[in-house]
Amino acid sequence: MLKSKNLVPRSRLLAANSVIIFVFTILLFRFFHIQIYGYNKYKIRADINRIRAIPTAAPRGMILDRYGQILVDNYPTYILTGLPNEMGNENWSFSVISNCTAIDTAILIDNFDRYFRGRFIPSRIIKDLTFDQLSCIEEHKHELAGINYIQFSERSFPSDVNMSHVLGYVKEIDRSLMSNMGDTEEYDVGDLIGWQGLEKQYENRLRGEKGLSFLQVDAFGREVGKVKDINDIKPIPGQDVFTTIDLGLQKTLEKAMSRYIGIALVTDPVTGRILAFVSSPDFSPDIFTGNTTLREWRDIVNDPTKPLLNRITNGLYPPGSTFKMITAIALLEGLMIEQDEEFECAGIYQFGDRVFKCWKVSGHGKVNLDQAITQSCNIFFYQAVQRVSLNRFINLCQNFGFGSKTGIDLPNELAGLVPTRDYMNRRYTSRGWSRGHLLNIALGQGELLATPIQLAVYINKIATKGNTFIPHFLLSKVPESTNSINLNKETWVNIENYLFNAVNHKYGTGLAADPKINGLKVYGKTGTAQNPHGDDHAWFVGYAKDGNQMASTIILVENGGGGGKIAAPIARIAFKHLFNKNIEDRLAVK
Repeated sequence: MLKSKNLVPRSRLLAANSVIIFVFTILLFRFFHIQIYGYNKYKIRADINRIRAIPTAAPRGMILDRYGQILVDNYPTYILTGLPNEMGNENWSFSVISNCTAIDTAILIDNFDRYFRGRFIPSRIIKDLTFDQLSCIEEHKHELAGINYIQFSERSFPSDVNMSHVLGYVKEIDRSLMSNMGDTEEYDVGDLIGWQGLEKQYENRLRGEKGLSFLQVDAFGREVGKVKDINDIKPIPGQDVFTTIDLGLQKTLEKAMSRYIGIALVTDPVTGRILAFVSSPDFSPDIFTGNTTLREWRDIVNDPTKPLLNRITNGLYPPGSTFKMITAIALLEGLMIEQDEEFECAGIYQFGDRVFKCWKVSGHGKVNLDQAITQSCNIFFYQAVQRVSLNRFINLCQNFGFGSKTGIDLPNELAGLVPTRDYMNRRYTSRGWSRGHLLNIALGQGELLATPIQLAVYINKIATKGNTFIPHFLLSKVPESTNSINLNKETWVNIENYLFNAVNHKYGTGLAADPKINGLKVYGKTGTAQNPHGDDHAWFVGYAKDGNQMASTIILVENGGGGGKIAAPIARIAFKHLFNKNIEDRLAVK
């Protein structure tokens, strides 16, 4: 066999071997750098690729009354989700789901798009699946690639009260809402967030902390099982919120107000705690859990009685004759009137070209300050208030909390309106205004507008002689004081005597507020506020004391007429419920 000589030069062979050795040296060095030196770094990256962290929602904390009775709880419901990467024929899947749930496919597709966050992240299709719907979907499981269901905690309301304006509601976060929330790691699409009421006010307490469930995925992002070497992080439930509400009293007043449009509010003046909070009409608190039909929702929104309006913090009303104590205080503190000084009430009073009327057509005859408050004589105050300057009167109103928010722990409170001199000049710039306007303001009419919660602070300051606290619902909250009012001791004594006589004197307009309980003293003032949109509003503001225990109440019945006839009897119901039992059990700090 013929052999040919190797004609490759030795130098070339050495060069080739050198290149090969150099390349393999680089590869070995790179292998060492990646596999050994950079092990931790690249292991983390690999784990990120193979492990999918799925957030698990934390149960929201419960909301309870002051005695631990549950107002808001959680109940398990089921949510149907679709994994876009695995779904294949989406139209077919939505058609099968529609047949099982009797929900139009357009709605299912819209929900799927609203909660879409990526091809490898489940997107919500429908929630609140019934057992029958779930069973039907299970029967077609082999046809529904990428379709799964998960358990989810929904809000429930086991008590017999609505309290919808207090408790508020939660809202699901969709893509639109998420984009408006900015950069946040605390929430994700599909989470619940407190949107109104205490749910919103104490969101940070109630929401808890999410957990994480770790799943292993392949190179295509498909789930292939649990990760064995990493333990799931369990969610931390939200904190329970104990409120100051007395559930029994709340039930009683919701029933008493069920026939009326208005409010019933009961507070503890000594602490600022709110014992009952009724804005009537209200609505079922589960309206926002997804169980309400579109027709039911439209009926509520279009209801002329406005059940969605929180009348206690967002309703603006003329306070009427309940404001006469401020006028009395202005007169007494300014030494502008004597205790026994009398004015004649003939039923009408003419000021300039305007005629003002008293509620008693025949008039009250000659009355002093005590009798004027007891019998709620308008003509007395029309004459007496002319001794008070507008600035002095407005300053006193503001000191009692009118014209500014109270700071109650509910969102979106309104501040009301106290007509200052600047305001009056702006409003009546063309035709001017006169002291005749002050006559109306002094009786809680005219441009003056207040919220019922402001009237609660007002009467609480009188009950505590100028030192009360901001109304609140959180039982553990350290009470925050309002600005103190320093009046002469004699003024406080006189005002309390006037309020006592208004309820206990035989001619008192608030007689119907007294439940006649041994040892209980009731103080109060009725009001009949003129309403340009219909019949007069009926007011009662007052408080009751038995020893060191005290409770105040604000009652408003829209278009109810006389406060003594309509509002005062509802106050009596509240006082009777509170003080006809062991008062230490009903009002004591828990």
